[in-house]
Amino acid sequence: MNRLAIDTSNEVLGVAIMHNNKIVAELTTNIKKDHSSRLMPAIVQLMNEVNISPDQLDKVIVANGPGSYTGTRIGVTTAKTLAWAMDIPIFAVSSLATLALNGKHFDAYICPFFDARRSTVFTGLYKWDNGQLKTVLEDKNILMKKWLTELLNYKDKILFLSPHLVSFEDTIFSKLGNQAVIAENMDHLSRPSNMFLLSEQSKSTSVHLVKPNYLRMTEAEANLLKRQKED
Repeated sequence: MNRLAIDTSNEVLGVAIMHNNKIVAELTTNIKKDHSSRLMPAIVQLMNEVNISPDQLDKVIVANGPGSYTGTRIGVTTAKTLAWAMDIPIFAVSSLATLALNGKHFDAYICPFFDARRSTVFTGLYKWDNGQLKTVLEDKNILMKKWLTELLNYKDKILFLSPHLVSFEDTIFSKLGNQAVIAENMDHLSRPSNMFLLSEQSKSTSVHLVKPNYLRMTEAEANLLKRQKED
């Protein structure tokens, strides 16, 4: 069985291939370049390296957000196109859950987050339990200070994972103190290979129903709503 995982929902561009339950290739970059021009070459490169052609794929998994509007849309559109063309199952998984899996050896709460600008974050709360990642609080878009206030209700340690940690580290410690855990030696970038495990915990979806999970209105939707209120 050959499975392809795709994540372009944030700055990280990640592609991974699993063959017979073994990860045989993984590519991750963390540079501010257009994912639209780099994703397909990355997929082709990895597939060529492991001698797999598109018609040999059995499953495609995509991180459908939250994250960048454009980045998420690129990944979802590419994954849907491949799934439809090859007539194979498609699985959509949370970008935050994908990052949370980096903390799978942490025995308390795991809080992944992405900077959503204007002091807000995309975030959720997870916990590793019996070999599976469990959702404690659903993914949301929220002011970081409000989110940290919510987390005070959870008395156990909380591991924070984020590629944008430097922007919020002081705020996290000032609010949560010793309850907050930030491991400097831990990977704070999403790994596309994590998505294979997440797909085992989820169900495939009709390719026509898979869509980006933005968790907030796009700028166009917000502007339309604003004009409607002004009319």
